[in-house]
Amino acid sequence: MIIRRERPRDHDAVRAVHLAAFTRDPVSGTVRAPEDVVEARLVDELREDAGFLPHLSLVAVVDDVVTGHVLATRGWLEPAGAPVLGLGPLGVLPGAQGRGVGTVLVHALLAVAEAAGETLVALLGRPTYYARFGFRAARDLGVAAPEPLWGGHFQARWLAGPRPGGTFRYAEPFQRL
Repeated sequence: MIIRRERPRDHDAVRAVHLAAFTRDPVSGTVRAPEDVVEARLVDELREDAGFLPHLSLVAVVDDVVTGHVLATRGWLEPAGAPVLGLGPLGVLPGAQGRGVGTVLVHALLAVAEAAGETLVALLGRPTYYARFGFRAARDLGVAAPEPLWGGHFQARWLAGPRPGGTFRYAEPFQRL
């Protein structure tokens, strides 16, 4: 498996990964039509947003096939406006799930983020999955979720530097979901 930065020629393959990975709604489990897979559309919109950070859009390649993708974009903590990162979406082709592709992608993204001097990464996801990477309930770190109903599913991990608290805000395309 090779982990590398996403390239423009990967865009169609990355879209296919997210379409396949999120055909079933992660909350309800219902099957979604391709046009209803918001994660695929979100990745496309994030690439066009000012919060897009190309060095934090990574793909996993197995046998010359893009099998997974993870992305982190610029977010911030209000009211201070401290720059932080929002992780997501993370997608892996169904046939490659459970084989460590997502784990390797998240570890690589966190390493790149830390090397780039980022201070905090936040996400909305399953606590049982993301705890292995050092994420915990964001509220325990003084970071409030954009939506209070997210509770413990909104998680964060401090990487380095100052630890300002506040309410997390994702890049603009997340606001349109």
